[in-house]
Amino acid sequence: MNRRALLAAAAAATVLPRFAIGQPAGARALRMVPQANLTSIDPIWTTANITRNHGFMVYDTLFGLDSEFRAQPQMAEGVQTEDDGRLVTIALRSSLKFHDGEPVRAADCVASIRRWMKRNPTGQKLESVTESLEAVDDRRLRFRLRRPFPMLVKGLASPTNPVCFIMPERVARTDPFQQIREAVGSGPFRFKADEFNSGSLVVYERNPDYVPVSTGQPSLTAGPKVARFDRVEWRIITDAATAAAALQSGEIDWFEQPPPEIQELLRRNRQVAVEQIDPLPLTGILRFNHLHPPFNDKRVRQAILPAVDQADYMAAIVGADPALYRTGVGMFTPGTPMASDAGLGPLTAPRSVDRAKALLREAGYANQPVRLIGPTDILAPSAMTQVGADMFRKLGVNLDAVLTDWGTVVQRRTSREPVERGGWSVLYTAFSSFEFLDPAAHTPLRGNGTAAWPGWPSIPRLEELRDAWFEAPEGDAQKRICREMQEVAMDELPYVPVGAYVSNTALRRNLQGRVPGFAIFWNISRA
Repeated sequence: MNRRALLAAAAAATVLPRFAIGQPAGARALRMVPQANLTSIDPIWTTANITRNHGFMVYDTLFGLDSEFRAQPQMAEGVQTEDDGRLVTIALRSSLKFHDGEPVRAADCVASIRRWMKRNPTGQKLESVTESLEAVDDRRLRFRLRRPFPMLVKGLASPTNPVCFIMPERVARTDPFQQIREAVGSGPFRFKADEFNSGSLVVYERNPDYVPVSTGQPSLTAGPKVARFDRVEWRIITDAATAAAALQSGEIDWFEQPPPEIQELLRRNRQVAVEQIDPLPLTGILRFNHLHPPFNDKRVRQAILPAVDQADYMAAIVGADPALYRTGVGMFTPGTPMASDAGLGPLTAPRSVDRAKALLREAGYANQPVRLIGPTDILAPSAMTQVGADMFRKLGVNLDAVLTDWGTVVQRRTSREPVERGGWSVLYTAFSSFEFLDPAAHTPLRGNGTAAWPGWPSIPRLEELRDAWFEAPEGDAQKRICREMQEVAMDELPYVPVGAYVSNTALRRNLQGRVPGFAIFWNISRA
């Protein structure tokens, strides 16, 4: 019996051990099994989606982004632009408070933005055109720009990792390449550090002092954020069958990322809804480490392409139904304006492992060790890693597959050491749809060397095109630049897109008001 059959059989069994919840009973607590374990509480230091989701529980942002990708005020009350766009003043709403009771000041926002600008792709661009950023008084902060930057507000609103969350100044002054040690925000929930047990339990409680913005409708990260539960618990259950049983019995309310065979089971339960968590597909990637052999050689990276079958990778995540995944996927989210087929010939031509082997020989691959790091406890990266390990073995590379929990992968991928000193060669992961909409906040499409996302590619032409995209008029001019960026990326290969997939989530039908996009906990309630 294969793994999927085993899981399905276990989940369908008539006698299942009850999952011990051990929390206050009643309608005021929401219990969820998240996609992964929370190992870092710093949403600036890491791009892990689980930490981003944690960030949106605890922190707030100056602006939110709605489902039409328009920036809307959140902590900000208004924006004033002067001097032909070179002077931008942001005013805060009154009476904003951090969870420790201290008022939110413009100085807190300045320190938070400065830390974010060091790590976020849009922030890095903003920093390059910022002459000064200062607090005018407690409720106003001001950018003085060298030249207009029309994406300033949208960048501050972007939910792309790392997000510009506002932290107390004392916390935000932490080196952006070091992790913060306390989670104090001003968002709709407070992090219960006293109950945090990584690998088991994460607890948040409603922030009674939070005042939602009074305008707009809940939409992605914009609009009023109303916490309708007094307590939210993330229960870490790595066994999918156990999580499914707990959902069906009502012991948990939400299973964020059930595997496809479990989804089939849950659809047969009238008390459970299986629905798309993000209206657009998520993209999976194969990321190379550009610092060390063998993938510091472009020819070796290119040699892999004939063996990459996007359908194999995506079917491993969502099952065989082609309606649930997309192939012919490039650097931008399928179905969005910047997506195209430019340069994708090496991925869309007939697949051939033999051709890839020959190209590896021609590239001079000499049996150097290739270390693939990947998780066992998070659906999409785990499935892609298994397919990738099989592909590399078929290619005859000297593969060392190191499989651990996701938290360890997130920590380990920051290492720039060579393989012989504990480093890595390749990894697989996936990104939310809004992270690949355009070059602005597209983390793995950067080519800025050691300042880039783990993998650290140095591709000056990508950076030049990205700068040109920011300066280009919206519409066809930006699309043309994105086509060229994709052509350059498919030649230089900062990463390989391995397809896009529909991500489904499962929750009890008595939950209503879920905001689509990712695991969002404001506005959701129990009927």
